[in-house]
Amino acid sequence: MWNEGTIGIPAADSKYTAVHYWVKHFEEPSEEYGINGGKISKLMLKANEEVICNYDRGWDIEPTCREAELALGILLQKYN
Repeated sequence: MWNEGTIGIPAADSKYTAVHYWVKHFEEPSEEYGINGGKISKLMLKANEEVICNYDRGWDIEPTCREAELALGILLQKYN
């Protein structure tokens, strides 16, 4: 199943950075294709029109910034 949305990550200036995500997840975990052996097999994160993280059955772009790491943690908690 595909899900798409936006996560607001708090920034130092009391504003938020919008991180848009697309995630493909399944009901059962996959040791071979899932992130950390979990249910997410595809994931893309973008902020300011730039890809900051991409996983397509393996890491293409590991999280490049704090916002990507935080958004990834939130999505792993929700979907993995």
